[in-house]
Amino acid sequence: MNALLVGADRLGNIPAVLDQFGIRIAAHVSGRDSSHQRRSAALPTGIGLVILFTDFLGHNVMQRFREAAGREGVAVVCCRRSVCALTQALGRHIEREKCLTCPGKCPSGK
Repeated sequence: MNALLVGADRLGNIPAVLDQFGIRIAAHVSGRDSSHQRRSAALPTGIGLVILFTDFLGHNVMQRFREAAGREGVAVVCCRRSVCALTQALGRHIEREKCLTCPGKCPSGK
């Protein structure tokens, strides 16, 4: 799956974590450019997931990318820019996706 990463100037160990989940970084946007706050451009083609690093983003930038993902039917994962936070957020996202496609009921009855 290809992902668009939004936020953070440097990714550090994030690419290694994404690789463990089978996610490839298709594009990375720092979100610092003022045009990211105003424009509502389409996402790059082939994106299956948008990851927003909330501790490095303003509300306007976050809102624009969430809206773009919603228009194109792309999943959004929000977390802080840390290996632990990203791992937890991706784990929750994968579990949600499994529940949506599961033909049976969960043991918890939900």
